[in-house]
Amino acid sequence: MKFKSQKFIKWFKDISKKDVLLVGGKNASLGEMISQLSKKGINIPDGFSLTTEAYWHFLKFNKLDKKSAEIFRKFNPKNIKSLQETGKAARNLILKAEFPEELKKEIIEAYRDLSKKYNQKNTDVAVRSSGVAEDQPTMSFAGEFETFLNVVGEKNLLKAIKKCLASAFNDRAITYREEKRVPQLKFALSVGVQKMVRSDLASSGIIFTLDTETGFRNVVLINSIFGVGEMIVKGKVTPDEFYVFKPTLKEGFKSIIVKNLGRKTKKYIYAKEGGLKEVNVPQKDQLRYSLNDEEILTLAKWACQIEDHYKIPQDIEWAKDGKTGQLFIVQSRPETVHAPKEIKFYEEYQIEITKKPILTGIAIGNKIGQGKVHIIPDVSKISQFRKGEVLVTKMTDPDWVSIFPLASAIVTDEGGSTCHAAIVSRELGIPALVGTQKATKILKNGEDITVDCTQGKEGRIFFGKIPFQIKRYDLKKIPKLKTKIMVNIGAPEIAFKTSFLPNDGVGLAREEFIIAEKIRIHPLSLYHYNKLKTALLKGFHQLTFSTGVVKVNSKIIQGVIKKIGELTIGYKDKKQYFINKLAEGIAQIAAAFWPKEVIVRFSDFKTNEYRNLIGGEIFEPLEEANPMLGFRGACRYLDKNFQPAFEMECQAIKRCREIFGLKNISVMIPFCRTVEEGKKVLESMKKFGLERGKDNLKVYLMCEIPSNVILANEFLEICDGYSVGTNDLTQLSLGMDRDNAKIAHIADERDSTIKKMMAKIIKLCREKKKYCGICGQAPSDYPEFAEFIMKEGIESISLNPDTVIKTILNLAKIKLK
Repeated sequence: MKFKSQKFIKWFKDISKKDVLLVGGKNASLGEMISQLSKKGINIPDGFSLTTEAYWHFLKFNKLDKKSAEIFRKFNPKNIKSLQETGKAARNLILKAEFPEELKKEIIEAYRDLSKKYNQKNTDVAVRSSGVAEDQPTMSFAGEFETFLNVVGEKNLLKAIKKCLASAFNDRAITYREEKRVPQLKFALSVGVQKMVRSDLASSGIIFTLDTETGFRNVVLINSIFGVGEMIVKGKVTPDEFYVFKPTLKEGFKSIIVKNLGRKTKKYIYAKEGGLKEVNVPQKDQLRYSLNDEEILTLAKWACQIEDHYKIPQDIEWAKDGKTGQLFIVQSRPETVHAPKEIKFYEEYQIEITKKPILTGIAIGNKIGQGKVHIIPDVSKISQFRKGEVLVTKMTDPDWVSIFPLASAIVTDEGGSTCHAAIVSRELGIPALVGTQKATKILKNGEDITVDCTQGKEGRIFFGKIPFQIKRYDLKKIPKLKTKIMVNIGAPEIAFKTSFLPNDGVGLAREEFIIAEKIRIHPLSLYHYNKLKTALLKGFHQLTFSTGVVKVNSKIIQGVIKKIGELTIGYKDKKQYFINKLAEGIAQIAAAFWPKEVIVRFSDFKTNEYRNLIGGEIFEPLEEANPMLGFRGACRYLDKNFQPAFEMECQAIKRCREIFGLKNISVMIPFCRTVEEGKKVLESMKKFGLERGKDNLKVYLMCEIPSNVILANEFLEICDGYSVGTNDLTQLSLGMDRDNAKIAHIADERDSTIKKMMAKIIKLCREKKKYCGICGQAPSDYPEFAEFIMKEGIESISLNPDTVIKTILNLAKIKLK
């Protein structure tokens, strides 16, 4: 069925990205995708647009061009009351005007044709604005105009179009144009009319082809909720969140490297009289993802194709039809925060504080904001807000935009990373903390607070103005060294940002942070979850394993089972929870630095640290006098009781390499006391699917025990190299408890004993053509030690992120022989 475009109406099929001046950015993009990308298998609902010529014709027919000019002659952009009065008057002019008969006829004919295409008398459509300056790389106008969904019937369509045209003069749109220096009365609006997708019966959401907080471009970020997607922007729910790694996705891997279950308590569905209504999401649906893996991968592939076509990162809206099960792309626009920027500088925020935050939430903006709290309960009170205050409210919508530029920071009770407050804060460069749940109840007007959004995904609020420093480095001025500079990293949340530092990969990726902060459960509690449940049901006071009997307390088991149930929602197999979450944490780090090598150290918790995990007191009954010298590292992996946990670690690494395609991951064995012990660990790894050398898997040993130095020849025969852990090597070589502050003054890593050991190891590794790096604290703490090992010829120095640039600048001054 072919439809012809007319004087004021253009069908999407007849539009391309060159037609922005005629149909606006949004409609031009839809036309471009239908004509260029639908043939590649991307589904886009059909529709038509009212051109900007229709907009000007409407204004001139009703003589609104002259009347609007008179209204704006009195406009004072710095006065909120003037803004509100001007906007209301301009909108009323349009709402009271009439459609020219010719234009009205074209709209109705096009709507009837669209209805015929979908075999309906009056099909349901979305009516959206499309501005000529909208959806451009430097300005989005996101949410500034009105959108009307589930519009059915000719009369309702005409009303919705008129309201869309009137939204050109929404207070927020007027403010945005002032900020972007777009002339108020030379701005033309097009309107798009698009077939609705029945996402009210399924799911919908937003896709970004980069990480929205850091600008890291190798991932696709998909947000998903049940029902119509407007609920995301309203911020009333926290969407499911999926990260897909682009490079290996394009190689055919199923690279969903992160899956976070959202808080999807409400959704929008169709209202009988048209439009939408809010309903509760059934409890069983709240506990499951709103997309399956196949759908996530399909959307990610489409997003990559769209980005490749436009050659710029994209902000995409998608929907799933609950009747057909089909996925659709309903909009795509350039991402406006990071896409226009070339990363030339690296900023480090240094804030020193030991006290706990009063509130946490989702961090937006990677900055720190300070000021006095001003709680604004609703939009009618925004004129009371003053420049430099911290805006605190339940949630914002586009009507709040006029006061955003005045705020030093924004804090909301509700919302996720793609809610309205988050989107606008990012674009304006204002730090925001969303989804705190109780900020409006805990904070008081007039209190000084610090909003810290610089420590990864979780943002923090502190009472008072906490001192902080900002260091800004010009990345073009950072010299390149012959010695590899790698980073030590434990928290996956900071990996994407850290990847922008000058680096040669990751010399130490720690599993401990992922296990302690993300998983939080002792691996054996998950492995033996069913036994724990049986023991509780039958009132057992001991658990029997192949290696012996463990005494248990029923109250402790009850508490453990309850906590495991809360944390592992959606996982019937609790072991898989550990494997998946550990794999996700490792994958975030490996993806951030891909294709550079990322060396992942197997877990090196001591017994007291394992005991602190949920269920730890059941499976770590022994309280060691000196855990530093006890049941840790390689010997743990060989223990019959603990080996199931080590197998789960191996499965997580295997998942990263084989499912996600992250072959840049190497592994490292810590605290390996004897060569025989090392050989047995390698045998266990092979049994669990990780074989040294297979598929280019490298296995390193931590060199942190004197035996590793004394028997270096023998140890190096069974591995691909050494990474020196100076913390333990110093402790064990000099007989110093590193946790004992009283003797800390006696010696440190700069002692000649340690330096001689380092020199020997570096020389031997070079002779044997084995890797030799260092991942201990010493090079970060002591510049002279870093200088020493560089002169000795070490292959790589792995540093804490906050010392990377400082150390590079110091080492660049050294002249090597």
